[in-house]
Amino acid sequence: MNSVTDDTSDGLAELVAGLLEKAGQLGDAQAEGISAAANDHGGGCVPMDDLREACTLEVRNVLGALTGRTPLDTAICTEIGRRRARQEVPETTLVTGYRVGLRFVWELLIAEAERTGLVDHEGLVAAASTIWAIQDRVLEAAVAGHREATGERFRATEVERSALLEALLTDRVAEAGKLRATADVLRMPRYGRFAVVTTEVLGAAGRPCARVEQALRRVGIHSVWHTRANARVGIVQLAARRRLDELVEVLEGEAVRRTGVSPVYEDLYQTAAHLRYAEIAMLSGRADGCAVSVFDDNLVASAAAAAPEIARRLAADVYGPLDVLPEAEREVLLETLETWLACGGSTEETARRMYCHPNTVRLRFRRLAEHTGRSITEPRGITELVFALYALRQDPVARKTT
Repeated sequence: MNSVTDDTSDGLAELVAGLLEKAGQLGDAQAEGISAAANDHGGGCVPMDDLREACTLEVRNVLGALTGRTPLDTAICTEIGRRRARQEVPETTLVTGYRVGLRFVWELLIAEAERTGLVDHEGLVAAASTIWAIQDRVLEAAVAGHREATGERFRATEVERSALLEALLTDRVAEAGKLRATADVLRMPRYGRFAVVTTEVLGAAGRPCARVEQALRRVGIHSVWHTRANARVGIVQLAARRRLDELVEVLEGEAVRRTGVSPVYEDLYQTAAHLRYAEIAMLSGRADGCAVSVFDDNLVASAAAAAPEIARRLAADVYGPLDVLPEAEREVLLETLETWLACGGSTEETARRMYCHPNTVRLRFRRLAEHTGRSITEPRGITELVFALYALRQDPVARKTT
């Protein structure tokens, strides 16, 4: 940083010395100007006494550095930036306040130079260059402090929120005495309409929680998200009954892995129980798919996912005999049954969707019955075929389980 020329430095030093004698008064005046120009900086966020104290420190700091004889103490600016971040003053408001404050010092210098004659026009030009260089350093230090403290605050908030969410999801909020704090942090009421969403995560796969949260926010749905070992979990507040359909629609647009949605519940502290429903719904989808499954929409698939050991055993018993067939033929038989179920048991609609004749569908069902010993026309047989099919789609190796 360049200081003013030697020819005018003595006059400037004398002028500054006079101003420093009334630094407290000048700091108060500067604080009033900042408060008037940037209400967020002084009015609601920062107590006026705090603002006056900070302004007095900065007046002394800037005036002392202006002559080049005292180094600028950027640590003061950094600490003020940190303090404003803790007081939740926005960064833009902090910068506005500093610009107003430094303009105050510059206008003060001009007025004092005219009044005392200690600094001529050439000296003011040199001082202007110096004060703008000071402004750059002051702003850089203050913003750096603000961002550092903001980051610390954000991380601390995230740690607290994560801990409270985990306690809520594991039904330990009452034990931890955090019932009210959890609702406050989540910005959700104790009673309302809620749903839990779980999205499968494999390694580093999957989209960040923030993306889904933002997508829901765009349609006016509030949610909070938490990453666990193998899933991302969201607690969603549904303001109206139709919101469940909107929730599913948004999730379908974002899903890259299996996603499950719990039944709607009305007490926030029933979240842990409904997390289990959401997990079951997630696992009820195809293992290689990215479907959004709502627990109540397919209770048979949910039942298969809820009892994986029994489901695997049944799948092995029902579909294990198909292993004697070529892979392509085996898959056609399973796909035909799956399509038939989706068509509500209509052979004609199944044929239309699979681009074949209805007799071809019937022939495939006969082949399925020959190998599995179960027919779609017999109640127990169709029950076992359907249950085992869901189990097989949820766990493709299930039919090989012994």
